[in-house]
Amino acid sequence: MMGVDLSSFWRRLENAAAYISIILLAFFPAMEVIVRKFLHSGVPNSGQYTHHLVLVITFVGAMITARENRHLALSLNFHLSERVRRGADTFVHIVAAILLTLFSWASLSFALNGFAPGQRIGPMPIWIPVMVMPLGFFVMAVRHTLCLPGRAMRLAGGVTAFIVGTVIASMAAGNALNSLLGTQLGFWNRLAEGVLPILHTLVLPLILLLILTALLGAPIFLVLGGIASLLFARAGQPLEVIPNEAYSMLISHSLPAIPLFTVAGFILSESRAGERLVQLFRGLFSWIPGGLALMSVLVCSFFTTFTGASGVTILALGALLAYVLNQGGYEKRFSHGLLTASGSVGLLFPPSLPIIIYGVAAGVSIKDMFIGGIVPGLVMISALAVFGISYARRRRIPREPFETRPAVRSVGVALGEILLPVAILLAFFGGLTTLVESSALAVVYAFVLEFLIHRDLKLRDLGRVLQKSVPIIGGVLIILALAKGLSYYIVDAEVPVSLTHWVEAHIGSRYVFLLILNIVLLLTGCLMDIFSAIMVVVPLILPLGQLFGIHPVHLGIIFLANMELGYLTPPVGLNLFLASYRFNQPLSRIYRDVIPFFFIQLITVLLITYLPFLSTALLK
Repeated sequence: MMGVDLSSFWRRLENAAAYISIILLAFFPAMEVIVRKFLHSGVPNSGQYTHHLVLVITFVGAMITARENRHLALSLNFHLSERVRRGADTFVHIVAAILLTLFSWASLSFALNGFAPGQRIGPMPIWIPVMVMPLGFFVMAVRHTLCLPGRAMRLAGGVTAFIVGTVIASMAAGNALNSLLGTQLGFWNRLAEGVLPILHTLVLPLILLLILTALLGAPIFLVLGGIASLLFARAGQPLEVIPNEAYSMLISHSLPAIPLFTVAGFILSESRAGERLVQLFRGLFSWIPGGLALMSVLVCSFFTTFTGASGVTILALGALLAYVLNQGGYEKRFSHGLLTASGSVGLLFPPSLPIIIYGVAAGVSIKDMFIGGIVPGLVMISALAVFGISYARRRRIPREPFETRPAVRSVGVALGEILLPVAILLAFFGGLTTLVESSALAVVYAFVLEFLIHRDLKLRDLGRVLQKSVPIIGGVLIILALAKGLSYYIVDAEVPVSLTHWVEAHIGSRYVFLLILNIVLLLTGCLMDIFSAIMVVVPLILPLGQLFGIHPVHLGIIFLANMELGYLTPPVGLNLFLASYRFNQPLSRIYRDVIPFFFIQLITVLLITYLPFLSTALLK
């Protein structure tokens, strides 16, 4: 009973910490806008509070995501027999627990030794919020251990993971971590001298082993962090580099916008905003051929833009939109293919989270990236709309007559949702608010609209809304945090420089390079999620873009457009799995349904790649 009570208490504590962090994260930037407007000053230490709240919500969210078993993973073990799958899951959980123990020790050392003694955030020593890093890793390690089958296996696996993770941390660590562990440096240094040469020869096999665990269902953030650990250990660099880079990533200037826009999107998706938008666009466009198809694309784009996750759009609105399309005369094959393809179109429109992350990772102006994505995003929507119109004409799908009064009424009903992106982006592009402040105002706007004006949601529903957003927030941010270490190694080892020299020597045509880039990015988008791909791949392609004179914004839009297409690429595009689940269709059927839409988006990606003015014209 005590164990059950302790587990329940810890669950409530995690939830409370996550909810409070998100509320405070919205509060400080919003108050900054108000104080600056009316008192012509600012909130003391507001920026530091905001950035470290992102750190807290990342690791609390990661703990909750592990609790719900919702970390992003590329799992192909559903093809295995039940017995083999159980063995694979056991192997994955043990490897995960070892890596998380390793990260916990490294981040504890960083928290205790990485800051000056008097360094504070307001009145609070800075190491206090940073301690959420080792705590988060340790709790996730325990949770992976508890997933092992049987009490004896859990005990043996937990002890083994702790010992192995601690020993590896001792051998492949800096002096600060060894001092923390209380080890005799001389002994461990002598042991490391014997082990490290062996490690050098085993790095590639161990990396391949980690990739195997990824295919068997290991969380992507762990695989990226594990690969970074192996590479740093081989290079003789302290493991504290990984939590140090994670910390620097999470306190980046624009990063608080990611959880805030995500929360705003979830407030909309959990309310009846989707139904109002469907009613609006249906009233405005159902009188033209393919009007319902256009309506579906626009609604999907709206929600994906704010949530930053195409899967959320498919899961939240897929059933509603499929019903409307089927009732309007569209075949299930068409509606399922269209909605699967439309789930990611909104990623090119502001305030898309991948655009923000790309701008942070590549050092490109986020405002320019927002502007650069508008025309390519419209091209993608137009291509799907033209196909929908063509399909409706060929099938002679009946149109609904335009009725002025219902259309005007639907505009009035959905006006609040339509004005949300307009108001937020006008404030940002007009220089009235920063990106983070705009995202905080988006949360406040969405809360007032859905909780107080439309009253679709009650205050008691706020916890449910935040609970659904936390796994997305924690799952995305922990990937960015761990991938930053691998990105740092890639740059520090001068891999981009070497790659640039090779490309310069072997590829002379800009168009050949762009074609190869499309192929590589398409494969990347098929096999990796967009967030880890940004952190790992972008440092490699940035110098190549400079080599061939490609505008930084154009290169960014090429990258994001290819990642969108990767979501639709068989056999493991993420949207394909989600659509199979949401529409209750075999995966093979979804593959067939999405093929025409895949080729349509492929054509638009090629247009975006080879017509740079689509991305740069508005910048001028």
